Amino acid sequence: MSDITRHHTGPRMSQMVIHNGIAYLAGQVGAPGESVTAQTQSCIEKVEALLAEAGTDATRMLSCTIWLADMADFAEMNAVWDAWVPEGHAPTRACGEAKLATPDYKVELIITAALP
Repeated sequence: MSDITRHHTGPRMSQMVIHNGIAYLAGQVGAPGESVTAQTQSCIEKVEALLAEAGTDATRMLSCTIWLADMADFAEMNAVWDAWVPEGHAPTRACGEAKLATPDYKVELIITAALP
């Protein structure tokens, strides 16, 4: 039986769970009310910090689910995403429109990544 390690755990959720060599990240959001560009950059910074804490990085991403409050922001979010994803290491990805936790959130990233 493999251990399950939880990071930044509160009463409702953990920011990251590691099991069987996979890091599962909770949805990461940016500062409410900022632009899609700023929120996407903030999400990425949070993802990078959690991946580093797990001992991995963006080249080891397996999948990403992206929720946008408005699909009209798809190109703006993708401009930031495309500049960040390491060439040749794009994960599987899905992107859809959803009501997020507050109307001030415009983008949320949910990542899984392999540990080295």
